[in-house]
Order: sequence, then C-alpha cells, then structure tokens
Amino acid sequence: MVDDSEIGTHMGVKTQRTVRGNDPDKAVISVAMTGAMTMRSRCPSVPYTPQEIAEQAQEAREAGASVAHIHARTENGSPTFDADTYQEVYDEVRDHTDIIINFSTGAIHEPLESRIEYVKEVQPDIAALNMGSMNYAKWSESNEDYAFNMQFENPFSEIEEMLEAMNEADVKPELECFDTGHIGSIRPLLKQGILEHPLHFSIIMGIVGGIPPTVNNLMNQVRQLPDDANWQLIGIGYPNQWPLVSAALSMGGNVRVGVEDNYYINNDRDKAGNAELVEKAARMARDVCREPATPDEAADIMGFEPNR
Repeated sequence: MVDDSEIGTHMGVKTQRTVRGNDPDKAVISVAMTGAMTMRSRCPSVPYTPQEIAEQAQEAREAGASVAHIHARTENGSPTFDADTYQEVYDEVRDHTDIIINFSTGAIHEPLESRIEYVKEVQPDIAALNMGSMNYAKWSESNEDYAFNMQFENPFSEIEEMLEAMNEADVKPELECFDTGHIGSIRPLLKQGILEHPLHFSIIMGIVGGIPPTVNNLMNQVRQLPDDANWQLIGIGYPNQWPLVSAALSMGGNVRVGVEDNYYINNDRDKAGNAELVEKAARMARDVCREPATPDEAADIMGFEPNR
C-alpha cells in the first residue's frame, strides 16, 4: 500500500491527496442515468426508452460526464434484462455520443443467466460487478419506515461466473463494494487469475446494510485498495451524496451522480435531471482544481480500451 498522503501536482501546486491509481488533475464523472427503482412519479426527468436514454447521455457528456451507467427499462419504466433492449440502448447511445457505456448487472430475484446474456451479446465498455451479498435497504426518516428492504445475493459462484463472462466479452469489470469485506473479496478472484490489474472500484455509501456514509469511512475504504487501483465514490440519497462527492473529489477520487442515486440538487430539495447533476459535479471538481475527464482520458485512467 502507498502512503495515503501521496503527493500530486495540481495547477503547478503540490498537494496531498489519496490518489491511488486515479489522475490528480482529472476527475472521471459517471452519470447513473436510470436505475431500476427511480420512477417518474417521483422524478419526472428519469429516461425510460432507448432514445430518451441516448439523448440524456449526450447532454450529460456535454455537461462533463465521461461514463454512462445504465439499467434498461421498458416503456412504462419497469426494469428489463432483455438483451435486445440493451442492444437498442447501446446502439442509440453510441449513435449520439462517445461516452463510455457501463451496464448494470445487479438484480434481485433475476436469474444470473439473463444478466450474463446481455453482457456477452452487447459487449458494453464496462459492466458493474457486485462484490458481495448483503441486506439492501433504504430507511425513510419522514415515514419512519423502510422505503425498500431486500436481500441482495451475490455469492462467489455467481461473481466468478459473471466475471468470466465479462472477460470473454472483453468488458471491464466495475467492482462495486458496499463494505470493507467486499474489497477483500478480490483476493480469491486474483488468485484464480480471473481478475486482473489495474482494478476499477466503486465505493458505494448510503445503503442501509452497507458501510455508513461518512467521510471517515470513505477514507478507510480507500486505504484498503491496491496501490494501482482507481476508484469512484457513489453516494446514495440526500443528504448523503453531495458532502461525499466533495470529499472524494478533494481526495483525488472519481465520482458518480445521476437520478439513480439522488435527484435532489440542493438543500431546498429541488429535483434535477442527469445533465444538471453532472454540471454540479463538474463545478465541484473545478473548485478543487480538477477538470472533468473526457471519455478517452477516463478509459486511460481506468486502464482499458473501449469497445466502441
């Protein structure tokens, strides 16, 4: 492990940041465009159709995003794992913009085979790989009840099978870690030779059942990462997200925003669309002397060649 006060140079000034394998002068901003549970009844701007997703991906790219994380939806907004729908989404986005395409593979009660199918057939640039099983819930303070409450099952057998499918399709795995133990789960995968450096981590905070969303916990998660790993912060919900985005950018990390994770843009709880959320993240990056990375720069930082 490198010392977590690694020296980086920003605008000609030497500063101390927890950089790891990231670029201290460039910030990769991902946009979580749809999610599986964000509905128009609560967030009117969430895109459902491939055309809507593509148009918003283009707008987010222009606002500063270099990666689009996508869950496919039906026309009525229901999540779908249909390979043909994912192919249509991929084609529409690729026709609109050069943004890096990242597909979700996470699901509750959805067979692994259907999730593997669209990864192998469509071959996105990146696909999410959830690194462990957990209770997966969101607590509503206003209602004093769970907004949702599920078990998210990701046994090693399924992680390994999904990872092998990603390798076969030349898809970069995004290692989604909700707790410290999930980071430790890379060890057997590396030993088997089915996971290779450089590693791309997402540190996810704000889900009840995962690590609590504090800056101290973010710093601790980053300290567990391999020396050459690059990482992004995914903050779930309001008010968790924006303070964690600020901390991650100051630490030299990358960030994800978008209506899947949080659609409140300020303390007045004004609802925003994907491009507006990316614009805010880009301003925050520039406030700490970092420019949003282009898709080509982002791929170089993450250590892979896009499939486009």
